[in-house]
Amino acid sequence: MSGPARLKPEELRSHQWYGTDGLRSFSHRARTRQLGYLPEEHLGKPVIAVLNTWSDINPCHQHLRERAEAVKRGVWQAGGFPLEFPVSTLSETYQKPTPMLYRNLLAMETEELLHSYPVDGAVLMGGCDKTTPALLMGAASADLPAVFVPAGPMLRGHWRGQTLGSGTDMWKYWDDKRAGLIGECELAELECGLARSPGHCMTMGTASTMTAVAEALGVTMPGASSIPAVDSGHSRMAAAAGRRIVELAWRGAALSRFLSPEAYEDAVTTALALGGSTNAVIHLIAMAGRSGIGLTLEDFDRIARRVPVLADIRPGGSYLMEDFHYAGGLPGLLARLGEEYLHLDRPTVARDSLREQLAGALVHDDTVIRPLSDPLCAEGGVAVLRGNLAPDGAVIKHVAADPGLLRHTGPAVVFDDYRTMQATINDPSLGITADSVLVLRGSGPLGGPGMPEYGMLPIPDHLLKEGVRDMVRLSDARMSGTSYGACVLHIAPESHAGGPLALVRNGDRVTLDVSARVLRLEVDDAELERRRAAWQRPPSRYGRGYGALYEQHITQADTGCDFGFLSRPGEVPEPYAG
Repeated sequence: MSGPARLKPEELRSHQWYGTDGLRSFSHRARTRQLGYLPEEHLGKPVIAVLNTWSDINPCHQHLRERAEAVKRGVWQAGGFPLEFPVSTLSETYQKPTPMLYRNLLAMETEELLHSYPVDGAVLMGGCDKTTPALLMGAASADLPAVFVPAGPMLRGHWRGQTLGSGTDMWKYWDDKRAGLIGECELAELECGLARSPGHCMTMGTASTMTAVAEALGVTMPGASSIPAVDSGHSRMAAAAGRRIVELAWRGAALSRFLSPEAYEDAVTTALALGGSTNAVIHLIAMAGRSGIGLTLEDFDRIARRVPVLADIRPGGSYLMEDFHYAGGLPGLLARLGEEYLHLDRPTVARDSLREQLAGALVHDDTVIRPLSDPLCAEGGVAVLRGNLAPDGAVIKHVAADPGLLRHTGPAVVFDDYRTMQATINDPSLGITADSVLVLRGSGPLGGPGMPEYGMLPIPDHLLKEGVRDMVRLSDARMSGTSYGACVLHIAPESHAGGPLALVRNGDRVTLDVSARVLRLEVDDAELERRRAAWQRPPSRYGRGYGALYEQHITQADTGCDFGFLSRPGEVPEPYAG
């Protein structure tokens, strides 16, 4: 690879722990013998941290213990010294109130672990929604050489001859159950058919979006993001990542070499061309902030207006990640976007340039990865909205919504929190019709807490039975990338911070106009001021612990929901190894 010259062994960061003449180095070498290693196995070699988010309770990552062995095999083959570090697992399936509450905790753990141990480079292993941004945020702040190994999507689901997509079909068939179209027997069968193997969701949810973002940033092996978790190619990719990180460590090729403004712009382009998750907006803004790059909502909207959606993948399309991978995967899609949309001369961890990395990439199925002349949608899959209801912005995944609702005015039906909404959504006295605008507040970064995926509010049972499958829904929450519908999300500032969402009342008229990028409350300014004067900030939820730290330092959705003390500029001294 071009770039930095190869380091000498004594220039490796780990040399400060192992190679000096002092007492501390003597102690470190002795303790390494205690671990069972010979001097020739590690002295003078790059030490590679393998950060593994495997856990018994994370089905997306249940294969990562085996993949860590493949990574270590590659490191050994290339002459490095691998050490596996278990780090927090953020399981979208189980962790409450939401793993988003803990994304920054894993980012802190990643940064401090890489900073405080004798590490020359790292392989980051994750995939379930928040693990990808968390690992990359921490690694960007630590700024050592690093390669990301995506967990990979699970196999497609099956039920009675139907192909199932995890998440997306869960919502669909749950609504069918509520509408009386299927019963308990069918639901029991669906439980067994939705998720059939290790790996993250095989729709274009947050997991697939963010691992594709990692590949677009240039920090994975080529094609890594879409390899099915159980495909033997996934093990080969993991071993290749292990080999590659050793070369990057010898070159001292820090992550900042690859995480440039152009890389982040290409990552936004990729997420939009995939019809990816709205969660990518928050995560990419936070990730770019860790790289000292000011990515904004305006950047997303600017790029969205010119980038077409080429990937026909659920929930905005028809196919699943297996189909996408075998149709050419991300290299095929990026090759189609080409120089018109991407910065091809920037370096990646695998090649001297993205142009070189994409050379020879092909698309094998034009129905899955569309040509530029026949896109799934002429504009990117996410729109940024503003107005008196969202002065700092909101987002909508309009490619996954009923087109008839993208310009709509209707009366608000307001819920102050998710529990109240669950308990009352079917109350006939609310008078909810298909024209109503369902409004959920108290679900943002502070109110959730942690901004849970509540944004796909359920449609009342009586409307489902009438055949209604979409409504306009507004919240300061997020929603799963596998979700769909006319759901306006990430309204900022959130209601708990005194945003205008806190002032909406039942019956207020709300206007959504996606083409004009408008979200407006049809209430005059004087009335809003009267309501604001009467508003009181909700009390803090946490008296102590991590939750209290979170409340004190979390930023709003439009700036990435990072901690202010982690995202601000500033030097962190190298530890003295003694």
